[in-house]
Amino acid sequence: MPSLTEVVLPGPVEPEGLRLRTSPVPEPGPGQVLVAVEASGVSFAEQQMRRGKYYDQPPFPFVPGYDLVGTVAAAGAGVDPGLCGRRFAVLTKVGGWASHVVADAGDLVAVPDGVGAAEAETVVVNGITAWQMLHRVAGARAGMTVLVHGANGGVGSTLVQLARRAGIAVIGTASPRHHEAVRALGATPVDYRDPDLAARVRELAPGGVDAVFDHVGGAGIVESFRLLARGGTLVSYGTAATRDVPGSSRAPVLKLLARLALWNLLPNGRKAHFYNLWAGRRRRAAHQARTREDLGQVFALLASGEFTAQVAARIPLAEAARAMRLAESGTVTGKVVLVTGEAS
Repeated sequence: MPSLTEVVLPGPVEPEGLRLRTSPVPEPGPGQVLVAVEASGVSFAEQQMRRGKYYDQPPFPFVPGYDLVGTVAAAGAGVDPGLCGRRFAVLTKVGGWASHVVADAGDLVAVPDGVGAAEAETVVVNGITAWQMLHRVAGARAGMTVLVHGANGGVGSTLVQLARRAGIAVIGTASPRHHEAVRALGATPVDYRDPDLAARVRELAPGGVDAVFDHVGGAGIVESFRLLARGGTLVSYGTAATRDVPGSSRAPVLKLLARLALWNLLPNGRKAHFYNLWAGRRRRAAHQARTREDLGQVFALLASGEFTAQVAARIPLAEAARAMRLAESGTVTGKVVLVTGEAS
């Protein structure tokens, strides 16, 4: 019988402070399944969590891992045994950096045949986030021009591809080393460190952009709002600028929410939203159905070849520290993926 291996985050530590823990593999309860994990992602959320800076992370110690892809190994009471042996994706928020995970059967999203675990993993949280921000929040339509901050990142590169497929022109910020990769995705790259960044964006979109997707927050969010055309939408979905700033994990988010609320009171026709993937989770069945629908759309594009998975690296689960270092290095395009067993 295999054992359960988990990566534990014991407290605010450097990546090398992550610990491996083994224990017996748990059994699924009623309505649950046991998933043999094949791939789990290293997202910006985990980078914040290891610093104690993610808004609603659990108390230390805990197992990080925002999402996963794996095969159902066992089904609990009341669950269709036909799920066993099939590959699914699961949003977990925490707990995904493990060899086995017990999940609610309702949280499973089927991975199409022919799509690898690591490739599917790159578009779980990233794909849902990008799809919902683009289509459900910003109201994507052909002919729009949008600005995507961090266009080489996991969510950013996904946003660029989905937007281009929808007939939308994309301006993408990134460091110069990533400009060729951003251009290959179909966006016009601009240097995010350019002191004349706003002027450069205005050259490309003289009337303003129809939407800005901003994961940075901080002082730069003001310029993001100013770059909008009348009727445009700012979609904020993070506070990366404060990742390394000591202090409260909640204060930057609350300050950002207050600022967005104030902007929505201004009579300028622009809108400001904070995107939260977990909004509406209390209506669990509806949230699960929306997740399956939206991620299913992205998976279909991936399976058909209309979307390319941006796998920055595949690194064994036991080397989570190395994976975290690489993800935080700013040197990669796409998503760093932790893999187990044959998937590595």
